[in-house]
Amino acid sequence: MRVLLLYPLFPPSFWSFEKALELIGRKVSMPPLGLITVAAILPQEWEFRLVDRNVRCETETDWNWAELVIISGMIVQKPDMLQLISQAKQRGKLVAVGGPYVTSVPEPAREAGADFLVLDEGEITLPLLVNAIAQGKTSGIFGAEGEKPDVTNTPIPRYDLLDLSAYNEMSVQFSRGCPFQCEFCDIIVLYGRKPRTKTPTQLLAELQTLYDLGWRRSVFMVDDNFIGNKRNVKLLLRELGPWMAAHRYPFRLATEASIDLAQDRELLDLMIDANFGAVFIGIETPDTDSLALTQKFQNTRDSLVESVQKINQAGLSVMAGFILGFDSERSGAGQRIIDFVEATAIHKAMFGMLQALPNTALWKRLQTEGRLLEAMQETQGHQMALTNFVPTRPVEELAREYLSCFWELYEPSRYLSRVYRHYMELKPTPHKVPFRMLEPIELRAVLSIFWKQGFKRKTRFQFWRQLIAIIQHRPKVFVSYLSNCALGEHFFHYREIVRNEIEAQLIQKSTAPTVELSPGKLVSSTTTGY
Repeated sequence: MRVLLLYPLFPPSFWSFEKALELIGRKVSMPPLGLITVAAILPQEWEFRLVDRNVRCETETDWNWAELVIISGMIVQKPDMLQLISQAKQRGKLVAVGGPYVTSVPEPAREAGADFLVLDEGEITLPLLVNAIAQGKTSGIFGAEGEKPDVTNTPIPRYDLLDLSAYNEMSVQFSRGCPFQCEFCDIIVLYGRKPRTKTPTQLLAELQTLYDLGWRRSVFMVDDNFIGNKRNVKLLLRELGPWMAAHRYPFRLATEASIDLAQDRELLDLMIDANFGAVFIGIETPDTDSLALTQKFQNTRDSLVESVQKINQAGLSVMAGFILGFDSERSGAGQRIIDFVEATAIHKAMFGMLQALPNTALWKRLQTEGRLLEAMQETQGHQMALTNFVPTRPVEELAREYLSCFWELYEPSRYLSRVYRHYMELKPTPHKVPFRMLEPIELRAVLSIFWKQGFKRKTRFQFWRQLIAIIQHRPKVFVSYLSNCALGEHFFHYREIVRNEIEAQLIQKSTAPTVELSPGKLVSSTTTGY
C-alpha cells in the first residue's frame, strides 16, 4: 500500500512565528507529530510519503503515486482539511481521516467524502482500518468506544519522513491526558483525566532517533500537562538528565505544565538538570472568581504572581495563555491581565476570547442554557475569533479589551522591555553546551535583527542599551534574549492582523440581523452575526 500522508494548512496565529522564521530560513515551528506516529503504527511494509502543506504543497506526482490518502489535523485546520478530502475524492483516491478535529466533530469530514473515519487514538483504531482494507472494504467508521491505549506500546514516530531543515523545533510526546477538570478544555474529553505515560526507555529512544538523524536544535515535549503524572515524569527526568549530559546537551527542551509545578522544587530541579529551558502555563486569568467558576481550581491555591516568579527564578522561562470571556467576568479583566503580564515579565503571553469546544463541559452547559450561537456552534479554534456563545458581558466590550491587551503588550518598546526584564531575572542554565559556529543563514538573521531593531525602529536606542546590558550582566542568556527580540518581528506584525480581523468581525456583527432568544435555543438568521 502506498500511503500519502497530508497535513493541512494552519492559518496565521500567535504561535506561527512567520516573520521570525523567515529570518532563519525555516518554514514551520513544529512538525506533524500525529501523522508521523500514524506512519509508525501502520504496517511498515507499506510505503509512506508525507506532505506537510505548511512546508510545501502536494504535487500531481504525489496524488498519482498514492493508493491511500490519510489526512489528520486540528479544528483550526478544518478549511484546508475538508478541501483536501474533496481533492482526493475528485482524483478517485481512498481517503481516511482522523485526528482531534474529526474525533470531536466527524460529520463535516464524512460529508466532504471521506471513506474512513479513524477516530480517537490510533493505537486502537488504526489496526481496525488496516483490517478493513485487508478485507477489501472501502468505507467505515472506527472508534475506540471509550477505551484508552497503553502508550508504552506506541512505536517511535517516523521522523525520517520529515524534511528536518524546514522546522524550527522537533516534537516528542511523553504523556496523554490531564488530571484536572477545567470546564473549557477538550484534552480531558479526548484523552481522559488519567495521564498515561510512555516509559523512560521509549522517550530516550525517540530522542536518540532525532540525535542520530542529526537534529541539534530545540525539542518541544507536546504533552498538554507534562507533570500530570508527577511520579512517572520524575522517573523519566532522572534518566533524561544523565542522557543529556552524556550527549553534551544536544537539545534545548520545552513543554506545557500546570502551575503547581512551582510548588515542587525537586521537579523543577530535575527539569533544569535535563536542560528544559521553557514551559507554557495556562494562567487564563488573574481573577480567582473566574478560575473557580471554570473549575480551574489548581490556579487558585497559591499566588499566581509568586508561582510564575518561582519557576522563572529556578531557570525555566514561563510562557502563558490568557482568556477573556468567562461567565460573571468583571469589566476591566483585560487590564488586569496586562498588569499581571507586566508584573511577572512574561514575554510570550497568548490571548484569546473564550471558545466553547465541542463536547466539553462548557459546551454542554451552554447548550443546556441555550447560549450556544447556532450559526457559530463549531468554533474556529484560533485566537482571532469572537466567542461562539452569548457571554455575560457585551461581546463588543470583550473584543475591545482583547484588542487593547494585544495592542498594548506587543507595542515594540513595551515588548522589548518585558523581554529584557524577563531575561535579567531568569536564572541562566548551569550546563556547558559545546560552542557552535553560526550557520550563514543564522548570521544573516542576526544582522537583520540588528538592522531592523537597532537602526530602523524608533526603539533602536532601547534595543542597543538593553543588548549591551545583557552581554555585560547575563551573557549566558544572550542567544535566547536575541531570539526573543527576533520573535518581536512576528508579534509586531501579528497584532496588526488581530486588530484588522477583530474590527472586521465587529463591523459584521453591527450590521447583522438581530437574534431572537427563545427558551432553550438561540436562533440566528445570519452566519456571522449574533
